[in-house]
Amino acid sequence: MRTFSLVAAILSLIFTSCQNSSTEPIRAKSPNILWLVAEDLSPYLPMFGDSTIETPNLSRLAGEGVRYTRFFSVNGVCAPSRAAICTGMYPSSIGANHMRVQWNRDFLEGLGLKLYECVPPPQVKMMSQILREHGYYCSNNSKTDYQFVPNETAWDESSVFVHWRNRSPGQPFFAIFNFDVTHESQIFGPYHRYVLRFNQNFPGDREKDGPGYQGDVDSSDWYWNVPLDLPVNVPPYLVDDSLTRMDVRRNYSNIIEMDKQVGVILDQLEKDGLLDQTIVVWYTDHGGPLPREKRLLYDSGLRVPMIIRFPDGRGAGTIDSQMISFVDLAPTAFSWAGIQPPDWIQGQAFDGPFQAAPRKYIYAASDRFDSEYDRIRAVRDVRYKYLLNLMPDQGYYLPVAYRENMNSMQSLLHGRDQGTLDEWQAQWFRTSKPKEELFDTWQDPNEFHNLAADPEYADKLEEMRQACATWQEEYGDLGLIPEGELLERFWPGRVQPVTADPVITVAHDDLTLSSSTEGAQIGYRKAGSEGPWMPYLKPLHRQEGPWEFVAHRIGYKPSGVVSYPPE
Repeated sequence: MRTFSLVAAILSLIFTSCQNSSTEPIRAKSPNILWLVAEDLSPYLPMFGDSTIETPNLSRLAGEGVRYTRFFSVNGVCAPSRAAICTGMYPSSIGANHMRVQWNRDFLEGLGLKLYECVPPPQVKMMSQILREHGYYCSNNSKTDYQFVPNETAWDESSVFVHWRNRSPGQPFFAIFNFDVTHESQIFGPYHRYVLRFNQNFPGDREKDGPGYQGDVDSSDWYWNVPLDLPVNVPPYLVDDSLTRMDVRRNYSNIIEMDKQVGVILDQLEKDGLLDQTIVVWYTDHGGPLPREKRLLYDSGLRVPMIIRFPDGRGAGTIDSQMISFVDLAPTAFSWAGIQPPDWIQGQAFDGPFQAAPRKYIYAASDRFDSEYDRIRAVRDVRYKYLLNLMPDQGYYLPVAYRENMNSMQSLLHGRDQGTLDEWQAQWFRTSKPKEELFDTWQDPNEFHNLAADPEYADKLEEMRQACATWQEEYGDLGLIPEGELLERFWPGRVQPVTADPVITVAHDDLTLSSSTEGAQIGYRKAGSEGPWMPYLKPLHRQEGPWEFVAHRIGYKPSGVVSYPPE
């Protein structure tokens, strides 16, 4: 990559011609927005203070961009976090805080539930749809996992083969590339074949390469990017033995592989001559993959690294320490695009023309993980973390079977059973917990020492307690409702509602569309086309048809397809 300059007018809001008859005009010089999203990763990186390995592509990105050191997920696991990212809403406020609701049928049926989708308030749209409505080409490669099926108008494309190169000439794009190779499952591997798709042949051919993405690589091909004797630091909450060190090395090896894959995308961006038009954002979807990281509301599960490279070189090589939450990503993308964030968005822009005042707190919540419940709420300021344990009679450790595939988890369980864990390793296996916890993350970054009962911190405890209560009251907390009752609220009788078919009104040469389902988003395309459904925003000319239409409210089944002229 190279460093360059661009006039500060990158975000000027001069309007040009319409992209099509129902979207807003594209703003001249609207920046492209590229999100590079790694999975399950804490700041185990040289530019964030960990010098164990080298990551040349991310280090170069950091040298040309801004590092954000106080960036936090809203949950320690992916599906609730992605619900927040794609809507700008707290998962606990829209009933998306249980992991997961669309998968793991056996877990849900064992709890007397069924697979379902959360149903956000009717005004809520996916952020990609809003960007599409303003002329952006929006692509997702390829993870969704939003706690609901994306509505028909959410993406121009979403698959393992999509790329910004498929857009119309000159159209600004919002593109996401998800790097799965750092996922927890790749610690106990071997690699799923599709996680290696970001190579020199990317994006590949759908028919030729698609079958090759099935299954796992052979164990002998599950390669290492680090020496097997690489010295590594083991966090004090894990057992420092050969098995755990193997997991830690595998994590670093996966990070190096992810860095190579990021380099593939950045090289393609530069080759296409788009670096000077694109805001590049690299971040991870929650904290690290190891035990007592993922699924926890400690910083090891919530604090994630982020790097943003701006087209005008602003802030190159600097650190931004403002408090940022995942719910702030969507409004910030809107701000960069010159779009005022909608009133219903719960996050706030941390950059761009609509930048808000800095946050004082970030908030997080956890409820169900697979078949295990543990309701916890978290509030953090620059220094202190407050945890409200709503199930204090339950221990910290949850027997999540998926996690127990890891060597490091087996070492912890063996040490627990043999009584060989030290004080900090054993702490996770306590059979109950206090109602409230308060940690000084500067003095105690691993959050071992609860200060809630210390009179010296009584004022801070009360401040954080009130901040938590205010957050729950202001935004609502559907995690406090039994999940079966929540399912009934979303799907009365536990039957998924169906979005009402679009109704066509013809006046002169115009077609006006509506649906009686509140919150339904209507899509249209030329009849017989296999292209994406375009968001409907204003009447269409009937002579430009024939057309077909669909309506879809998030959490509902989509409507049937309606044609004009009628078939």
